[in-house]
Amino acid sequence: MTALPHRLDRTIVIEAPRALVFEFFTDNDRWSDWWGSGSTIDPRPGGRVVIRYPNGVVVSGEVVEAVAPDRIVFTYGFESGQPIAAGTSLVTIRLAPHGAGTSLSLTHEFAEAKVRDEHVQGWRYQLSVFGNVVANRLHAGAADLIDRWHEAWSDTNAETRSLSLAAVAHPDVRFRDRFSLVDGLADLAPHIGAYQYFMPGIAIKRVGEIRHCQGTVLAEWAATSADGQPRGNGTNVFVMGADGKIASVTGLWR
Repeated sequence: MTALPHRLDRTIVIEAPRALVFEFFTDNDRWSDWWGSGSTIDPRPGGRVVIRYPNGVVVSGEVVEAVAPDRIVFTYGFESGQPIAAGTSLVTIRLAPHGAGTSLSLTHEFAEAKVRDEHVQGWRYQLSVFGNVVANRLHAGAADLIDRWHEAWSDTNAETRSLSLAAVAHPDVRFRDRFSLVDGLADLAPHIGAYQYFMPGIAIKRVGEIRHCQGTVLAEWAATSADGQPRGNGTNVFVMGADGKIASVTGLWR
């Protein structure tokens, strides 16, 4: 490959474990999730890389290096030859721990500055899509987790309630609503007990499908009394952690 003096750099943070992030460079189904149907990768030095964009444009190259879960390097170019021929630029993606999540640093090297500049928005968009598909994978069970969170609010047994909360939420989970400003499971569990004392028999359930983007989940809820009468409703904003558990909840009443 000729000298590539012009480079594009971009770094993003994905709230997901590094091992999970790296799987999207080594599995065809996950590779195509963020590039487009029919995209493939053979994650070995010399292995073929194919990217099929939804608009029909095809990019190809080959893997230069793949070191899990640290980095992948591959050549990149357009099968049409324009604006760059197949295999004539170089992409390096490095992953590093960032708290419980992952810092992804991308470098794309080009022979011409004009072509580099044409790819700036493309990578801004494509890495945004990438972060979203990783989050979708990590939080595929978010609806179930949220249902279990709501069920814990109806559990009158202090011991099993604490265990149920610990199974779905961080130890330092934050909870906010009109009547709550609570940090940590140690404070949340007895707070729920007090809620049950003053509002006995109230059950909270999710209503409809959740909405999820990049680890933030919106879930509608309704509260009913023991005789089935409505007692309130609203929306909870859940922020999910890199371990897949609930990191914070903000309850918005209607």
